[in-house]
Amino acid sequence: MKRNTMQWLCLLACVCLMSCQPKQEKKAYVDLPQIKEKGELVALTVNGSASYFNYRGEPMGFQYELAQQFARSLGLKLKIKVMKDETELADSLLQGKGDLIAYNLTITNPLKDSLIFCGEENITRQIIVQRKGKKALKDVTQLLGKDVYTTPGTSYSRLVNLNNELGGGIRIHEVPTDSATAEDLITQVSEGQIDYTVATDEIARINRTYYPNLDISLAISFDQRSSWAVRKTSPLLAEAADKWHRENISSAEFRASARRYFELNKRPSYGPILSAKEGKISLYDDLFRKYASQIGWDWRLLAALAYTESNFNPNVVSWAGAVGLMQLMPATARSLGVPPGKETDPEESIKAAVKYIASMQRTFSKIQDKDERIKFVLASYNAGIGHVSDAMALAEKYGRNRYVWEHSVAHFILLKSEKEYYQDPVCKNGYLRGTDTYRFVKDILARAGYYKKRIKDGN
Repeated sequence: MKRNTMQWLCLLACVCLMSCQPKQEKKAYVDLPQIKEKGELVALTVNGSASYFNYRGEPMGFQYELAQQFARSLGLKLKIKVMKDETELADSLLQGKGDLIAYNLTITNPLKDSLIFCGEENITRQIIVQRKGKKALKDVTQLLGKDVYTTPGTSYSRLVNLNNELGGGIRIHEVPTDSATAEDLITQVSEGQIDYTVATDEIARINRTYYPNLDISLAISFDQRSSWAVRKTSPLLAEAADKWHRENISSAEFRASARRYFELNKRPSYGPILSAKEGKISLYDDLFRKYASQIGWDWRLLAALAYTESNFNPNVVSWAGAVGLMQLMPATARSLGVPPGKETDPEESIKAAVKYIASMQRTFSKIQDKDERIKFVLASYNAGIGHVSDAMALAEKYGRNRYVWEHSVAHFILLKSEKEYYQDPVCKNGYLRGTDTYRFVKDILARAGYYKKRIKDGN
């Protein structure tokens, strides 16, 4: 009897011990045949200017476009899941929450134990962003005695390490992210407000398409390798990714995506108004007068919007694919009733833009002041309503007025390029290059004011 009791106690102890052990993640043995069977490739990525972001209501990003092309080559639909950071990317992939990491994941020995790195291998590094010219630095030792501004994080850490390696002498200024984002600092370099900042070469290359006067040739870190990744249990998918990248890296579609993000000028030049003396802004003034009244706008404000969008060129196509006089994204144009093939028709473009503006005015109807509401509408026209709603939510969370633009919602629009803010739980739309949206609103209002002074016809 005593022996039976002891056996039961031992069995009970074993059961308790087993129940206290950490649960092992269920391994996902899914490879290309299973993925093809379900007809969908689930790609994991992280929000960012080169990976994935929402622009005017449509998904964009270099890595996103490559993942789309890869999925299409396999006859699959693409589903994107956005993760917080690289650690969550790897963990989620191993947990079976996706099939592929479509992001430049840093290649490390620990990750090689559980992942297969595949596709194109990229080299990234930290670089000094400075202006072009004879005074541009050519060697890291020339940083001694110089003021270098950077936000907290990897760039700051690398700069501190470099300073220690050189024996000190670099005047490092760590700028809090709520004062200026990394993109703000790059803008300040371009405009001559500061001389130097630090960024990854990928971010620097994107920003050079906005500011051609930047020099991004001086590296201050060792090369880091990165690429896509799959689980060790998906070797066939890895082989397919390797093959696709090898065969398509020189294709027209691949090159078009690379040019869109890293080469095309994002800021076209603009010409003067048609004839201030005769009271004309553009060839389309009558159309601006006709449709502006439908939304209660001064026609010169609508003209200022068109000028900023297209420089009154109805045939222009932006780097992002926006088309026509009012630069509507294709899907938006369709939803607003623009007939196929009529995207470049000036009247169709203006008419659709006015419908779009009217819907946004209804969205922001709680903003009683008309002039204040216009700022929110213009910001949404540039970035999409989702990003403006995120900035409003952030303003409210941090004790500011969600219905006031300057120093409130605009402040958080500017901060939406920083992870700390676009990954906040109140944000639903991820990364935004907020400096562009802030400048967009400011420039249009200034131009509209200029038109009103020069063109007295307010009818």
